[in-house]
Amino acid sequence: MLYEARTDEGDGESFGKKEEEMMETLQQLATDGSKHRSKKDRKQQRSSFRDVLRTIEEGESVYETHRFGVETLEIDSWAKRRQFFAFKDVLGSGINVHLKENEMLRDIFKLGRPRISSCASREERREQRHHNAVCAKARRIDRQKHRDKRTT
Repeated sequence: MLYEARTDEGDGESFGKKEEEMMETLQQLATDGSKHRSKKDRKQQRSSFRDVLRTIEEGESVYETHRFGVETLEIDSWAKRRQFFAFKDVLGSGINVHLKENEMLRDIFKLGRPRISSCASREERREQRHHNAVCAKARRIDRQKHRDKRTT
């Protein structure tokens, strides 16, 4: 994130010798195979540091999209990515609900005001299902009566 902030300033200065040391350290971390971490943690670490190394070497910025409902959150910086994953760790699977409805979270990610949901409430859906079930039962009974008349 510091590298990204430094390059966004546009002063054109590099980190010099420290950049070379940083690149070596990132390369080691991107290929780390130490056994004192679990396989899942090592895989996650290598993936993360490969992405960071690619950003520094090639100038390729991170870009991800996360869909929630009909909306999409576009993550185009490391700072925004870190922010999103911090909220995701805390909220867990509830992140999608919060991105849809939580005004503070929507302000942080600049998503604008929450959209008004056109979905029916639970009570309305239950009433609709009940009405459909009653109609289906009446239709089935009526068809059974007509079947009896055709056979005679």
